[in-house]
Amino acid sequence: MTPGPQLPDATPTTPLTPETEAQVDQFAHTDILVGIPSFNNVETIGHVVKAVSAGLAKYFPEARAVLVNSDGGSTDGTQQVVSQAVVDLKTLFIGDQQSSLHKIITPYHGIPGKGSAFRTIFEIARRLKAKACAVVDSDLRSITPEWIELLVSPVFEQGFDYVAPYYLRHKYDGTITNSIVYPLTRTLYGHRIRQPIGGDFGFSGQLAQHYLDKHVWESEVAKFGIDIWMTTEAIASGARVCQSFLGAKIHNPKDPAADLSAMLVQVLGAVFALMEDHYAVWGKTDGSNAVPLFGFQYEVGVEPVNVNVDRMISTFRQGLSDLGTIWDQILAPGTRQSLRPLGTCSAQDFRIADNLWARVVYDAAVAYRNRVLPRDHVLKAFTPLYLGRTASFVLDTQGLTSSEAEGRIEALCQAFEKDKSYLVARWNEPHAG
Repeated sequence: MTPGPQLPDATPTTPLTPETEAQVDQFAHTDILVGIPSFNNVETIGHVVKAVSAGLAKYFPEARAVLVNSDGGSTDGTQQVVSQAVVDLKTLFIGDQQSSLHKIITPYHGIPGKGSAFRTIFEIARRLKAKACAVVDSDLRSITPEWIELLVSPVFEQGFDYVAPYYLRHKYDGTITNSIVYPLTRTLYGHRIRQPIGGDFGFSGQLAQHYLDKHVWESEVAKFGIDIWMTTEAIASGARVCQSFLGAKIHNPKDPAADLSAMLVQVLGAVFALMEDHYAVWGKTDGSNAVPLFGFQYEVGVEPVNVNVDRMISTFRQGLSDLGTIWDQILAPGTRQSLRPLGTCSAQDFRIADNLWARVVYDAAVAYRNRVLPRDHVLKAFTPLYLGRTASFVLDTQGLTSSEAEGRIEALCQAFEKDKSYLVARWNEPHAG
């Protein structure tokens, strides 16, 4: 990879427990490292460890491999399950391994959250001089041994630095990604990474070192936005990026109107903060390019997602009524005016057009950057807007399959790209502060 602009003074070495230090010293180096962050995942982590073990044995039998469980203080026996989980390779028609899998089970330090868990994994990868790494979620029910091949091989054998996951999802699952993060990230940085906050990634040891050198580990980004931060940093640093098709990711989908507002605030805050850091990159990027996609693509059944359109529209209209003075500060006058008719139209006619939605997101990014209000107020006031757009998407795609709905997401991305000049112009306007 070609490193991007570096901050002065690299981040200090991440502290490890004496027990972990001793284990790392025993191994000296490794070819492949797979990290699993965890916190009270006793019901699912055994399956994940077995899938990782089988994947390494089947696809990388001669490689030195280490599994790192970076745990946030589980009290339900998670760590014991990791230690004891084994897979019978003969039942999977896998021959004798040339190299056995080593496990490091360690607590992580720092602010609670996935970012601190990843930092410990990156540090162990650095110390063991790992060539290729992957991280997978500890609550996966759909992971198979093939996931490890798909996340690691592009790095280990093809020379890529970063592997993003490509999942098949229900058309109403991942609405934050579909309506904001994917179109915005693609437009900003010019790479069509479909799942930039997927949760399961492959990366090179060199990129792990780059991550460690960044001064974010005590920040809100590290606490809440580590997935999008990893993707964005990889692209902005000039890393070679690709995707791997993993099929379905089985987790617990949620009604966008019910309980995604906190996640929206966290993810959007991270995306907007990264825009400030990397304007030198995205300010001169024009258009977008396809990213290599590895793996055999196939159709899979996806879990249904129930959505409550009436509640989303109601929340949007409540925002239109109650947050008017705040939206006036966040949105440009033309954007705000275009939203007004949605307060009185029939539910079936409720639509936020693609180009209008792109400007809503761009206006919010500029308002966040310019601190027109306290930043958490900007993000929280955005929630009714997001729910309005989600309701619009549901109404527009009710009769479509998830595959057909993907065409509507592509059209949204093109609207974001077409209007990027609007964002750049607004970003460069003089502002106080």
